[in-house]
Amino acid sequence: MTYLKACAYRRLFTASALVGTMAIFLPLSPHAETTNTTTALPSKASASLDGQRAADVSIRPFQFHASDEALADLRRRISATKWPSQELVKDGTQGVQLKTMQKLAQYWATDYDWRKVEARLNALPQFVTTIDGVEIHFIHVRSKNKNAMPIIVTHGWPGSIIEQLKIIDPLTNPTEHGGKAADAFDVVIPSLPGYGFSGKPTALGWDPAHIARAWTVLMKRLGYTRFVAQGGDWGDAVTEQMAVQAPPELIGIHTNMPGAVPPEIEKALQSGGAPPSGLSADEQYAYGQLDFFYKHGLSYAQEMTNRPQTLYGIEDSPVGLASWMLDHDARSYALIARVFDGQHEGLSRDDVLDNITLYWLTDTAVSSARLYWENKLAFFAPKGIKIPVAVSAFPDELYQAPRSWAVQAFPNLLYYNRLQRGGHFAAWEQPDVLTKELRVAFRPLR
Repeated sequence: MTYLKACAYRRLFTASALVGTMAIFLPLSPHAETTNTTTALPSKASASLDGQRAADVSIRPFQFHASDEALADLRRRISATKWPSQELVKDGTQGVQLKTMQKLAQYWATDYDWRKVEARLNALPQFVTTIDGVEIHFIHVRSKNKNAMPIIVTHGWPGSIIEQLKIIDPLTNPTEHGGKAADAFDVVIPSLPGYGFSGKPTALGWDPAHIARAWTVLMKRLGYTRFVAQGGDWGDAVTEQMAVQAPPELIGIHTNMPGAVPPEIEKALQSGGAPPSGLSADEQYAYGQLDFFYKHGLSYAQEMTNRPQTLYGIEDSPVGLASWMLDHDARSYALIARVFDGQHEGLSRDDVLDNITLYWLTDTAVSSARLYWENKLAFFAPKGIKIPVAVSAFPDELYQAPRSWAVQAFPNLLYYNRLQRGGHFAAWEQPDVLTKELRVAFRPLR
């Protein structure tokens, strides 16, 4: 690893807490027509994180309807794309390939229908509530089973609530999806601040620890006194911080991208040298994945960690935004490229474009990137979590955490499973697998 890359790496993954400060909500973009009426619902939460006594704790119904003008403008911009010359290699080592982007753009501009996913979203119970001055959007689906376990599921970047849509009904209605009534969950899926339909913070301090505190306020505001949490990517960072904070209501967490890399492995990776001797086969596999990611996959994170405001182009060009989002990790990109070549994968063309279009219509390309700038946590390092933790290790994740690392990182390891298929977007790509993992993992806590 070069000196400059090592410096950028340390900036992204060094640990130090950032104190949360007050933030203010800005309205959604002019692309949006929203229904957001104030209907106060019962609340058992304290007024706000910073101790305000008169804060608004109401929970208001929410729906989103993109204007016809916004969708027409999107198609016009896609069709007007100024294309670069083709890459000089036959693979994706120079970045997202021209043929993939042109196929994506052709489908996006001519055949893709945002109204389908918009209707799916608006058929779900969606709400907003104000926490620490920022309006937080969330989906909240209660199971018909009165003994359902409440779970808050957090997305990451370049994801959104779109990632979790496929797991809602299997979790809330398990008997219709191969499960037992006793496996039912009440599901809460919030949009991260600066993402999707949530407000965009206008003051500093919305790092994973602050968001974690906000999620606890949200769950208590919904009346839950006992719940679990799940996440991957930023969702893992937030979920693990909830576990570090250990509010009494949180009884356990599940992660599909755990912070479990031992210090000696981290040191070897940063040095760019050979891996430590004596690694098992699973540990060698994980080390190789991490080594590849640190050397070849960190560029997007380095830019957003250091200069998120510079990314004007992805807020102005839909194709620019799409290519930036596709280039998250090599294995996810390879899957998406196959999808636009006509192959059937865990994701469809519509899945991919539903997520990208949500970012476009809400003008959140740059506001979402600022979370990288805010974060000062060591992403893959153990955090000293004491409460029960469940880990599902997918093979095509940034790294497939070995059981030995998970046991070392989480002294109260509730559950571990090494999966045979699936990658970074577990809930989106392998919803049936992740649903079964959550049912089994949390049974001991019911």
